[in-house]
Amino acid sequence: MRRILLIIPLLIFLVHSPVSAEDALSNILQGIKEHYGQTSGLSVPYTRDVMTRSMSMLGAQSKGDLASGIIHFKAPHFLRLDQEMPASEIIIANDNILWWYLPDKKEAHRYRAKDFGKELRLLSDIFRGLAEVKDSFQVQLQEPDGNGNYQLTLIPDPPWQEIDRIALTVSPEYNIRCVRIFNALGSVTRFNLGDFTLGKTFEKGFFQFTAPPGVNVIKDTTP
Repeated sequence: MRRILLIIPLLIFLVHSPVSAEDALSNILQGIKEHYGQTSGLSVPYTRDVMTRSMSMLGAQSKGDLASGIIHFKAPHFLRLDQEMPASEIIIANDNILWWYLPDKKEAHRYRAKDFGKELRLLSDIFRGLAEVKDSFQVQLQEPDGNGNYQLTLIPDPPWQEIDRIALTVSPEYNIRCVRIFNALGSVTRFNLGDFTLGKTFEKGFFQFTAPPGVNVIKDTTP
C-alpha cells in the first residue's frame, strides 16, 4: 500500500508536466505579444557582438566585432539601426530594400532585403511581439537563467540555410533583454537590449534613405 501511495504522485507529475510546460510557454508568448504587439513604434539602445566558433573555445569573456547604438522600429516592418560605435553606420530596412550607409567611407550599399536582411527581419518580427512565431519556428522553453529570466529557443521551421536557431532572454515583465542568433557555421550574433521606449512616433522619411551628394551608391547585382 505504501508503495502505491508513493507511485500515485509520480504518475500525476508525469501526466501533467508536459501540459504545464506548454501552458507556461503559451503564457510567456502571450505576455510578449501584449507587451510589444500593440505599439506603433519603439526605440531601444543596444550593444552587439559577434563571436566565432574558434573564439567561443577561448571562453565566455572573448568577444569580437563589438558595436553599439540605437534600434528604431515602426510597425509593421520598418527597421533602422543607428550604430554609434565603433564607427557611425546606418542600416534601414523594410520588406523590400535594405540600405547600409557608411558615412566615413561615403558609401551606401543597396540590397534586396530578402537576401541580406534576414537577421534584421527577425528583429522586426520580435519587436512585433512574436505574434506569428509558431508559424515559422518551433518554440522551446528552456530553464530560467540565474536572474529568473525566461529563456526561449526558436528553431526555424522549415530550416533556414544561414541560421540554426535563435535564443531569447525575456524578463518576468516580458521585456526582451537579449537576442542571440546562432549561425549554421557556428558563429553567434548577440544583441543586448537596454530599456525600450514604446509608442514612439517618427518624422516622415525617418525610415527612408536618400544618398547625400558625393556618396557612392553600390547596388547589389546578385541574381
